[in-house]
Amino acid sequence: MCGIVGYIGAQDAAPILLEGLGRLEYRGYDSAGVAVVSRSGLKVRKSQGRVADLVAGLPARFKGAPGIGHTRWATHGEPTEDNAHPHTDAAGRIAVVHNGIIENADELRAKLVAEGVEFRSQTDTEVVPHLIAAAFAAGAPDLERAVSQALRSVVGAYGIAVLDAEHPDRIVVARNGSPVLLGIGEREMFVASDAAALVGYTRQVVYLDDGELATITTGGYRTFTLDDRSTAKSPATIDWDIIGAEIGDHAHFLQKEIAEQPTTIERTLRGRLDDRFSTAHLGGLNLSVREAREFRRVKILGCGSACYAGDLGAQLIEDLARMPATSESASEFRYRNPVVEPDTLYVAVSQSGETVDTLAAVQELQRKGGRVIGIVNVVGSTIARQCDGGIYLHAGAEMSVAATKSFTSTVVAFSLLALHLGRMRDLSPSNGKRIVDALKALPAKITEILELDDEIAKIARDLAPHPSMLFIGRRRGWPVAREGAQKLKEISYIHAEGYAAGELKHGPIALIDEKVPVIVVAPADELFEKTVSNMQEVAARGGKIILLSDADKSRAGCALEAHIAVPTVHPFVNPLLYAVPVQLIAYHTAVFMGTDVDQPRNLAKSVTVE
Repeated sequence: MCGIVGYIGAQDAAPILLEGLGRLEYRGYDSAGVAVVSRSGLKVRKSQGRVADLVAGLPARFKGAPGIGHTRWATHGEPTEDNAHPHTDAAGRIAVVHNGIIENADELRAKLVAEGVEFRSQTDTEVVPHLIAAAFAAGAPDLERAVSQALRSVVGAYGIAVLDAEHPDRIVVARNGSPVLLGIGEREMFVASDAAALVGYTRQVVYLDDGELATITTGGYRTFTLDDRSTAKSPATIDWDIIGAEIGDHAHFLQKEIAEQPTTIERTLRGRLDDRFSTAHLGGLNLSVREAREFRRVKILGCGSACYAGDLGAQLIEDLARMPATSESASEFRYRNPVVEPDTLYVAVSQSGETVDTLAAVQELQRKGGRVIGIVNVVGSTIARQCDGGIYLHAGAEMSVAATKSFTSTVVAFSLLALHLGRMRDLSPSNGKRIVDALKALPAKITEILELDDEIAKIARDLAPHPSMLFIGRRRGWPVAREGAQKLKEISYIHAEGYAAGELKHGPIALIDEKVPVIVVAPADELFEKTVSNMQEVAARGGKIILLSDADKSRAGCALEAHIAVPTVHPFVNPLLYAVPVQLIAYHTAVFMGTDVDQPRNLAKSVTVE
């Protein structure tokens, strides 16, 4: 959530800032703004709404450099022009953009007000430019020391970029819990909170760590700590094939990303399946065979869709590796003083690699001596660098806020991890080969489901008028049901809940009537007949049933509103297939509801605040 872009060089900053902000729109935001240093001083323009609204209101002669820009997702104060970033000091000399939350903002604001400062916004961020101005007034000799002095008063998470009209040869940035990176150009430098903002300008980036600051000038960069100790940071090279993304002929990025799943799953599998030994190669784990065999259990941590993928991962690991495995919300785990055991392998899951709750859980685990690996999509992200090893998804940029291809690629990564651990233990070569073959067959099977798109769109058209829905499933179908309900809620704004089918009669059945459709995830496995009983209970109460199954619809034993025929696959991989039709149901329902499919209200792609 929120996005930062900065530029210093010979070009006018505004076009570069606006292009960068446009590339960060997928993160979710509700206002935007830019500031540049011109010959006449600091110029600032802000707008409620989209980057396009900001562009429309920008004067033709809005020129200057250096510059900083921001897309804001409201935390303190409503999404208004006054609350949009950049924020400035009273003299209009200093401009600041900020991602994160300043936890002691009220205390700092009260102190500044007592000193005569007048605030123009409701934000926590506005205290920062006033603190920097106060540092200058107290004798700070340069921008670096003024920023450092101001940040010593700040408690909380921040990624910031600071402009000073009286120091137009530099931008100062700082990071604590919210990502900031530097882009290296030819006699020009860039700042961003996400490498996607720098597409087309540079492949060389420097990632700041927590507690670090940096000064960028046209001649390069310097990184240092709050007490002005220099830090040595080497550039990394970005693979733009992973970062870059264009919508092509699709109506929405979400539609494109659902359609990409055969390709993205192939990419996640590429080079990792071993036919000779019927196992998976996962060198990035940084675990020797001996170390891996010493673990007795697995604990998976993630938020939202990553948590549901973790639920599936835990089941897959238990089934193949015969190791106790559980999944838990990272946002809860970090606050319950968890017992950290040396024989437990911890797995942190985050598409963006920046999810603040998951990052905090990783840091707490490592503080207590836990071994943590990551399953992450974004190369070079904070969680990827923080973990002891891991698996990159290689799913490519996911521009829509709702996770689709990153969800299925995460489950594929867990399948590979389960196979890897299983073959070290008791999984036989013959069973390992069946899993390898099933994973190889996935892209073609998912293509078959994508060919049902028109059929699923018709089902979604009938679902759209309903105010509430239930998704149910058993065993591995239950996490898929929860993921389906979340997708529907996120992008259509229709209330939906995912339940274990066996829990239906323990409460949720009270909601069933003709106004509440029930989407049933029911592979033709040993639990299918149990799920049939649940469907009959729904039908007896007038509920409409949409069945997702590879079983013939005649086996349902009751009237169906619709049946989506899912291909038959090895039971180990069927959750990956069933995830796709629930994504398509959510997508088409949202289209019929007329919502903003790619950027749903109140949500952000990269959740970097609590």
